[in-house]
Amino acid sequence: MRRFQFTSWRSTRSRVLSVAAGALATVASLAAPSHAGVVTFGGSGTGQSFQMEFVPIGNPRNAADNTGAPNPAGRVDRTYDINTFEVSRAMIEGYNANPGVLAISMDPMTSNGGPGANKPATGVTWNEAARFVNWLNTQKGFAPAYKYADSTITSNLTPWTAADTLDYDALNPYRSKRSNFFLPSFNEWYKAAYYDPSANGGAGGYWDYATGSNTAPTAVTGGTTAGTAVYGQTGAQGPANVTNAGGLSKYGVMGLGGNVYEWEESSGDLANSSGSSSRGYRGGNWGYYVTFDLSSSSRNNVSPTYEDWAVGFRVASLSSSAAAVPEPSMMVIGTLFGLGGLVAKRRMKK
Repeated sequence: MRRFQFTSWRSTRSRVLSVAAGALATVASLAAPSHAGVVTFGGSGTGQSFQMEFVPIGNPRNAADNTGAPNPAGRVDRTYDINTFEVSRAMIEGYNANPGVLAISMDPMTSNGGPGANKPATGVTWNEAARFVNWLNTQKGFAPAYKYADSTITSNLTPWTAADTLDYDALNPYRSKRSNFFLPSFNEWYKAAYYDPSANGGAGGYWDYATGSNTAPTAVTGGTTAGTAVYGQTGAQGPANVTNAGGLSKYGVMGLGGNVYEWEESSGDLANSSGSSSRGYRGGNWGYYVTFDLSSSSRNNVSPTYEDWAVGFRVASLSSSAAAVPEPSMMVIGTLFGLGGLVAKRRMKK
């Protein structure tokens, strides 16, 4: 094990809601996602609905890693959630089936294992992934994460400025402060992949690979065995299904090493100051034989309009303790009745 790091205790995943008994109907009608669990998106029409699974990434204010790429990387000062799996083709198809969306195209993958519904969505540009994320936000009543001046799917974003008082964050001009879903920043992606809160006797630390090891993972065509990753295969083999993409990271996230590369939110220079700046992507892919691209020391960047059969993405979100809108559930309703309706506690293309 390398790189001694210090972390704080995992922050609480709970918050308290005080609601009058007469407001039960209002609470039940609130539209907000379920965090660190399964979230349903889309309309009620045929093929419009799909689900995404999130896992929590805790241990806020963890120390950064000073040995990977970029350097430093991995420190995140709050809890957040991230997709357990890469975004699948079925999710993009479900999005495309909803009215009013900007249609996203994907690589046909004809010569790369075929376009299975549960294969990762590839051939998606950064801008297309960002539009998908914006729709996730508006679906659940949140502000779009990324600012676009027009409705052309190939257009680059416009960074938020101080004039956008409700949205602007000087530390990240790309992402609105009012959004709840977003592409993971370089720090958020890196932490989910390589950080281990139990390492070094519980002080925390980083591994070289997203399988929680400094030894390169075993190359496989698919599966869920610990210490494996989907890489070193022929191009014709294609990526594995997103739920069969190798062993998990220490936070329980699959496919962060191998299967397909994944977009980061962050620009190549980390400044997030220009819509045309290159964007980071990392993690390796099924056809890459050299293990370096799977490691914490490898980061690539390319134009946000670039599309490639080996590049996909996943989504991150605010943790439930930071969510702007409370989410109703049978737990909330049951607690309201149990306390006489007085107080409810709820945890919260190239």
